[in-house]
Amino acid sequence: MELQHIQQKLAQAKEDAQQRKFVQSVDFIINLKNLNFKKPDDHVDFYVQLPYTNGKKLLICALVGPELEEEARKVCDRVLTQEEFSALSKKELKNVASTYHYFIAQANIMAAVAKTFGRILGPRGKMPDPKAGCVVPPKTNLQPLYDRLQQTIRVVAKKDPVVHLLVGTADQDEKEVSENMHRVYTQLRTNLPLEENNIKNALVKLTMGKPVVL
Repeated sequence: MELQHIQQKLAQAKEDAQQRKFVQSVDFIINLKNLNFKKPDDHVDFYVQLPYTNGKKLLICALVGPELEEEARKVCDRVLTQEEFSALSKKELKNVASTYHYFIAQANIMAAVAKTFGRILGPRGKMPDPKAGCVVPPKTNLQPLYDRLQQTIRVVAKKDPVVHLLVGTADQDEKEVSENMHRVYTQLRTNLPLEENNIKNALVKLTMGKPVVL
C-alpha cells in the first residue's frame, strides 16, 4: 500500500467527517481473513514503533526496586516500589491498571510484580512485556525507553479478525498520520502467516466520520 494512496484516503475521510468542537481521533481498521484463531501461530500480537506520536499522551508506571527508584522518579509518571506492593488494595490496583498505558518493571523483581499485578494487568494486556522493552535491568537509563513508548502501539488480534488502532488526530499533519498507518500496515503484513493474503481490507475513519476504504 503506497504512502501517497493512504494520504489521499485520509484527506477524504477528513473531508467527509462531521465537524465537532473536539479534536477527533483517526482510527485505522484492518480486517483480516484466512486465519484460524484456534491455532497460536495465527494469533496477531506484536508492537510497532510509529514514526510519529498518535496524538495521545501515554502514561507510564514503573514497578521497581531500590536500585532503579531514583531514576524512575525522574522519568516516569508514577513509581511503585517493591516495598509498596503489599500495601496496595484491590481497588488501588484496578485504578493503577486503568490509568496507565504501559508498565515498566525491574527485571530482578519480576516474580513480585507477577504475584501482585498479574491478575490485574494480565487480562488487560498490560503486564510489563520484554517484547516492548518494558522489563529492564536494575541500572537503566529510562528516558529513551519512555520516549520510545510514546510512539509504540500494540497490534493484537486473537479472537476476532480485525485490528483497530488509534494512529493520529484530525489536527495532526496528514503526512505524519499517513506514515503511521503505512508503518502499521507494513509491519502487520510481515507478521501474518500468509502476509497480504491474510488482509481482507483496510479502512480509515475519524471519530465522527464514516469509514473510507483504502
